[in-house]
This record gives sequence, structure tokens and C-alpha cells, in this order.
Amino acid sequence: MSAGKLILAITGASGSLLAIEFLKLMRENDIEIHAMISAAGRKVMELEEEMRFEDIEPLAAAWYDVDDFTAPMASGSARFDGMVVLPCSMGTLAAIANGFSGNLIHRAADVTLKERRPLLLAVRETPFNRTHLRNMLKVHDAGATICPPLPSFYHKPKSLREMARIFGGRLADLLGIEVEGQPRWGE
Repeated sequence: MSAGKLILAITGASGSLLAIEFLKLMRENDIEIHAMISAAGRKVMELEEEMRFEDIEPLAAAWYDVDDFTAPMASGSARFDGMVVLPCSMGTLAAIANGFSGNLIHRAADVTLKERRPLLLAVRETPFNRTHLRNMLKVHDAGATICPPLPSFYHKPKSLREMARIFGGRLADLLGIEVEGQPRWGE
């Protein structure tokens, strides 16, 4: 995909840096991002990165309120190439796994699954309990890809930011987006 249109949902799990670097990487690669961030996601971003929503707002083409069920991604007739939940809280995973559309993040994920478009969930919790694992299996069986933000140390990242960027490139790979300069094993 040389150009495309993706949905990005940022939830309240730890890992705001991952979302920020993904947004930057997609912008650099001319991918149009339509995004939403939960209240908990905003709070975690403030705590972890000392950033406010206004600091990341220019990185997406459009932002939607998580309670806006009239947003384009609430309908399958809207054209998106896929969705990434980064980071994905266990509460969000549970909602998606059980078909609960309590907010626009959940609804957009449900629509993405029903339309058979790629849905990547960067689940952030450790250790996993049995309920987490069951929910991961449910969404996997429904067509989502579980992609925890686990670093690849063989790339020898020099900072957390670089590690987050490499992970963003890995997500891009899973979506069929070519990211120039993405480190690869054996290259």
C-alpha cells in the first residue's frame, strides 16, 4: 500500500510512546490517519510522555470523539484500509472480543472485523490471565491480529523512541505498508 487510510485508536494502556511514533511514521509515509483517543489514553499520555492531546493533534488527518457514533468508522460503508489499537488495554480487548460497542473505538473495531479488514491489537498487559488469553483467542478467531509491542533486540535500538519506531514499522508491515529504512533481519 503506497498510500492509504487507517483508523488508529489510542486507549489507556501503558505505551503512549508507541502511538506517538506510529503516528509520526504513518505521516512520513503519506498514510492518512483517522484517530481517536480515550480519556484514559489522554491521561496516560500526560503521565508517560508529559504530552497533551494538542501536542499530537496535528499528526492525524482527523480526530473523533470516542462517544461520536456518527463518525465515519462507525459504518462499514466508510472506506478504511484497516485499524490499529495502539496501545490496546485489556478492557478494550474484552469489549472487542465480546462484540460490545460501548464507544467508537469498540464500534470501529467491530466494523473492521465484520468488513474483513485488518485489525491489529497491540495488547499491553503482563502477565496475561486466563480471561485475557481467551479474549485474545476470540478476536484472533474473528480475524484480528494480536501484536503485543515486544521489542526485537537484534536491531540494537539505541533508545525507547527508536524501539517504538521499529515496532511501528512492524505494524506497517502487517498492514502491507512499505516503510523505507525499516530494519530487517539479515539486511
